[in-house]
Amino acid sequence: MPDYGHDLIFGSFITPANAAPQQVVDLARASEAAGLDLATFQDHPYQPGFLDTWTLLSYVAARTERIHLSANVLNLPLRPPAVLARAAASLDLLSGGRFELGLGAGGFWDAIGAMGGRRLTPGQGVQALSEAIDIIRGVWDAGNTSILRVDGTYYQVDGAKRGPAPAHDIGIWLGAYKPRMLRLTGAKADGWLPSLPYMKGGLDEIAASNAIIDEAAAQAGRDPSAVRRLLNLGGRFGPAGDGLLSGPPQEWAEQLAVLTLEYGFSGYIVMGDDPGTIQTFGQEVAPTLRELVAAERSVRATGEGPQPTTIRSRGRRSADIDYDGVPASLAGAAIEPDDPGYAAVRSTYLRGGSPGLVLRPRTVTEVADALAFARRQPVKLSIRSGGHGIGGRSTNRGGIVIDLAALNQIEILDKQTRRIRVEPGARWSEVAAALAPHGWALSSGDYGGVGVGGLATSGGIGWMVREHGLTIDHLRAVDIVLADGALTRASETENPDLFWAVRGAGANFGIVTSFEFEADEVGDVGFGQLVFDAGDTAGFLERWGAAVEAAPRDLTSFLIIGRPRPGQPVIAQVMAMVDSDDTDTIIDRIQPLADAGPLLDHAVQRLPYTAVMAAPPATHQAQGEPVTRSGLVGHITPEFAAAATELIMSGESYFFQIRSVGGAVADVAPDATAYAHRAANFQVVAFGPSRTGLDRVWDAMHHHFTGLYINFETDLRPERLTDAYPTGTLRRLRDLKLRYDPANVFRDNFNVPPQDPETPPPAE
Repeated sequence: MPDYGHDLIFGSFITPANAAPQQVVDLARASEAAGLDLATFQDHPYQPGFLDTWTLLSYVAARTERIHLSANVLNLPLRPPAVLARAAASLDLLSGGRFELGLGAGGFWDAIGAMGGRRLTPGQGVQALSEAIDIIRGVWDAGNTSILRVDGTYYQVDGAKRGPAPAHDIGIWLGAYKPRMLRLTGAKADGWLPSLPYMKGGLDEIAASNAIIDEAAAQAGRDPSAVRRLLNLGGRFGPAGDGLLSGPPQEWAEQLAVLTLEYGFSGYIVMGDDPGTIQTFGQEVAPTLRELVAAERSVRATGEGPQPTTIRSRGRRSADIDYDGVPASLAGAAIEPDDPGYAAVRSTYLRGGSPGLVLRPRTVTEVADALAFARRQPVKLSIRSGGHGIGGRSTNRGGIVIDLAALNQIEILDKQTRRIRVEPGARWSEVAAALAPHGWALSSGDYGGVGVGGLATSGGIGWMVREHGLTIDHLRAVDIVLADGALTRASETENPDLFWAVRGAGANFGIVTSFEFEADEVGDVGFGQLVFDAGDTAGFLERWGAAVEAAPRDLTSFLIIGRPRPGQPVIAQVMAMVDSDDTDTIIDRIQPLADAGPLLDHAVQRLPYTAVMAAPPATHQAQGEPVTRSGLVGHITPEFAAAATELIMSGESYFFQIRSVGGAVADVAPDATAYAHRAANFQVVAFGPSRTGLDRVWDAMHHHFTGLYINFETDLRPERLTDAYPTGTLRRLRDLKLRYDPANVFRDNFNVPPQDPETPPPAE
């Protein structure tokens, strides 16, 4: 990619929190004192915790002298473009030419609509933004004596007065990610302003986005270099780190130099509200980066330097990984710790990771290539699907991660049998959305941001589990890459033993590259959210459990309860789904739950299943290790309720949840799948801040449990294996492991070794 040749500028990205308004202003002043060129602020007019960004910009302009100011980015749908243009020009004049205009098309349409704004589709939002830019530039063109007319679909002006002219040429910078917005950026904008954490495709996505912008600029008769590329970025300063923007200022500068010289960025805006980070960024990173880029540009100008840049750092490469041996098929799909896309793929939802290499195959052949390469390296191997895993096993430290996010297709195979094919990188919200037009759904966890692959190889305790069973109970076939690289199909008739193992212990046997499910017919559903005073904690748990067990199968309910804050009551949150679109049925099913204790608040709705499973885009940037324990119980007995209350009140768990199971789950024979604990009516999970503390109270409850659900368990002690799998199941799994993965390649998971840990491995 080209270096577009712009001078470098540096800025800060500040949260306009209304709880500490003077602190917000102080951060802008600190940015100026640190030598930064730009201070920017989020703009979410519908967010009650934020100051109004335009008022803030005006105030900060009066409290600073040199630094430029911008929203990052301004919410256009709530700001009429002709008025916005005059406001921008006025602030630019009053500040001495220090205002820039970061703009966004909208996006949070429900919140915008709640504020009285117009709800638009993404495509309509892009068109409206294009029309707004024409109006804004027309207002700024004060010397033009012609009548200003823009007859747009969403914005119109007819004879609006032009002026005042800004004090300088205000840059219009667009926050853009999708092709239509990128094309608009190339055609009409002065800058492209994405955020690095949202660039899920890493360098490949950056390169592809630049190409779209450049092509659109050329088609509009513009030089692509007319569009400055700016980047919001985050990181931390410290000793030599283990990833992008995680180390000393010199390493930051070296990494950002690559983004400038190979990917065209010339503006860097550091995210976060830490004065120390702002100071270091302005006083150490900025001057070093300017020197590095100037020196490299000088060498390039003479034609004597190698192309591309010689600055790229490989200081964080692992000595145990043969980076030069990465297969050619994975070129562009391998992310190293020094690469810009690393921050988005290193960690998971709850576990901080620092793998030595992340491979993101795009085809089944590339999955096999990635696995073959990983097998040759003496490091850990982790497999990640498309979402988050509570156990955190889909990342590691110093090893290799095979990330399947690019394999995310969803296909309808047969409408008559409701057979669908889903790739592992899809998320369950996407599956729900794809099935909804057909009147279908799959019960699949409680949150749409969960990836398909991990859940569909272990169980799947979802919102309709009591009526429709586990997610794995709807699995009809899989395509799986085995440890030796062979692509194999498994079903009830093809490799049935492997198919049996995949349903409950699948991560031990290979990388599933596609799942075939039989979906259920599901229309609108009832969804209730109830809040209780659970001061009588044990009694409340008993009554809720009894109500769930007595309910028809079309009701599934989950409960969350935590230790109360000092002086506050114990609060329990109960969620319940009813697989019915009949209002009377919904109320009839939920009423017994509402009688479980003093009801403080409630909301009951009839809505599409997709609305419950909807999940916003998320970046997984956890730190540390998750601490969770999992168990299955038959009933909420008085004894179990008392023990659970003791756990809740101990302070060793900050999140305690019980999910109903039972119902249709028990219709499947215990030996039909590797998930064998079919008789349990409830699944219990606790999250804790301390492994020692949580284990102490949880282990005291062990006699109440009949098994555990592997997706929610992070304890690695060997006895957890016998908790998860009964003796006969475990023996069969070990025999199959010896057949399909005798070297235990797939072991960085809830691992079933090919033989008893006390038994020596077979001779080679």
